[in-house]
Amino acid sequence: MQVDILQYWWVALIVVCLALYKVILRVLFGMVIVPEDRIGLVTKKFVLLGANRELPDGRIIATKGEAGFQGKTLAPGLYFWKWFWQYDVTMEKFTIIPEGKIGLIMAKDGAAIPTGSILARRVDCDTFQDAVKFLSTGGQRGRQATYVTAGSYRINTMQFQISITDMVRIQESMVGIVTTLDGYPVEAGQIAGKTVEGHNNFQDFDAFIQRGGNRGLQPQVILAGSYNLNPWAVQIEEIPMMEIAIGYVGVVISYVGLEGHDLTGSDFKHGNIVGKGQKGVWVEPMGPGKYPINKYIMKVELVPTTNLVLNWAAARSEAHNLDKNLSTITVRSKDGFPFNLDVAQIIHVPTTEAPKVIARFGNMVNLVSQVLEPTIGNYFRNSAQDSDVIAFLSTRKERQESAKMHIKRVLDEYNVNAVDTLIGDIVPPDSLMKTLTDRKIAEEQKITYETQKKAQETRQGMEKETAIADMQKDIVRAQQSVEIAERTANATVKKAEGDASGVKLAVGAEAEAIKVRAHGQAEATMAQARAESEATKLKASAQAEQINLTGSAEAGKILAIGKSTAEAYELAVKALGGENFTRYKITEELSRGHIKLIPDILIGGGSNGGGSAIDGLLGLKLMEMMEPGNGGKGPAGNKPKA
Repeated sequence: MQVDILQYWWVALIVVCLALYKVILRVLFGMVIVPEDRIGLVTKKFVLLGANRELPDGRIIATKGEAGFQGKTLAPGLYFWKWFWQYDVTMEKFTIIPEGKIGLIMAKDGAAIPTGSILARRVDCDTFQDAVKFLSTGGQRGRQATYVTAGSYRINTMQFQISITDMVRIQESMVGIVTTLDGYPVEAGQIAGKTVEGHNNFQDFDAFIQRGGNRGLQPQVILAGSYNLNPWAVQIEEIPMMEIAIGYVGVVISYVGLEGHDLTGSDFKHGNIVGKGQKGVWVEPMGPGKYPINKYIMKVELVPTTNLVLNWAAARSEAHNLDKNLSTITVRSKDGFPFNLDVAQIIHVPTTEAPKVIARFGNMVNLVSQVLEPTIGNYFRNSAQDSDVIAFLSTRKERQESAKMHIKRVLDEYNVNAVDTLIGDIVPPDSLMKTLTDRKIAEEQKITYETQKKAQETRQGMEKETAIADMQKDIVRAQQSVEIAERTANATVKKAEGDASGVKLAVGAEAEAIKVRAHGQAEATMAQARAESEATKLKASAQAEQINLTGSAEAGKILAIGKSTAEAYELAVKALGGENFTRYKITEELSRGHIKLIPDILIGGGSNGGGSAIDGLLGLKLMEMMEPGNGGKGPAGNKPKA
């Protein structure tokens, strides 16, 4: 059985060799196999012969075969003559930089960094994958200015230490303020370095250094985006962009740049206004928009170019907040009363004058506090001292116009336009306010009484006109009655004239006979007519007086009728003559009394002709009076005989 096992010893040897082939090859041939995802870091333990047996002082990486950490690495593959007793080979993974990251390099060996610098300069070394070339071409130890971007690298980690960090991202509407940590010192008198080009937004820091870039605050900024920035070289502060709204301009005050020539001339003595890019206040302001402004090297003062309202009122402030420290103005009148006054001032700063305003005051807040507040406050205090409270209240409009002109003259000297000055609420003392209120109430009551009086007078006039209108129909009726009476009288007169002519022809002979008798009756009739006329006049006068006292229109009517009757008689007398009218009336009366015109008894005169017709009539009348019971007959009841 033992013979059989010994016959297959070589099989066992082959199995062992297959299992330990790497060790065997390493021992026999110094063979090293570097996998495809690894890098071989070589350490040489000793050198038997040769000039480069030991590393120079200060060096830790061998570049010429010295004993120690070797600068040259083993790429994936098969290598011989690396016996284990002389070489130690360590397998390391590739250096992988993920997306969105960068790899910062720290060199452990190399030349010293020059005094005053903190970062090593770039050398051509295949992105730090060739340590020997790095060291042989003057690569410096320490933090490197350059870096490696996303990818896989065969980097000798015995020479280079890798730190992975994030890329720098600037968000939209933001701006990156750059401060460099290495470079040349900033020039005297400046607070920031000079502007250099060709460094790709500080991503090529070596180019920045080579072109004379200064350490410290940089005038250049970087805009929104992603950047491969070495944080050992560059620090970024992200701030919002400067936004200038519509209705505003931005006056730039630059703290860096060359000393510029003043552009305002000798008339403006409140600071220098220079051209764009120079140190000082820029003559050209920025219009509305967004700007990537470095707030550490320049300042942008916003100046409103629309009409600006400032309120001197404790309870009211505008959105711009320039008047937040302004309050109601307290003044004292000539008669010693303090009272409060609200004032609103409207101003306008022209775009072209905005740099002068900023050069003079620094900002709009100083303009308000140094000019507008004392000017307006003192004006109204002085104005109030020249007047009592009531006069101030009553002349509010005039004082407002005067204040506008005064403030306009003052602000013109400060390159500001005064648009308008408005006086708001005036609050007198309560005691004086009560007096004014009582006075106003009394005045309003007086006006009310006057209005009521005028209304009553108007009402009386209206009632009078109404009464006259109501009486008008009665007046018209009375006038018509007068006309009718006149026409009736005229007709009567005409008729009487005709009747008189007929009677004259018919009774011509008898008229003479009754002349004496008619004469007496005429006298009586005339007396009676006069009495009736007088009575009628008195009655009409009394009635007219009564109507006049009562205000009735009936008085006019009665008076018109009375007058028309009297005038009718007067016109009849004038038309017929006194005797004819008497005869007419006698005839009328005789006809009314049914008296015969030809008497039954004719009384004649005596035989000697000494009697008259009158005597006869009187005698006849005497007989009738003596015998009233017999109806005008004689004693025997018979008619008397002639």
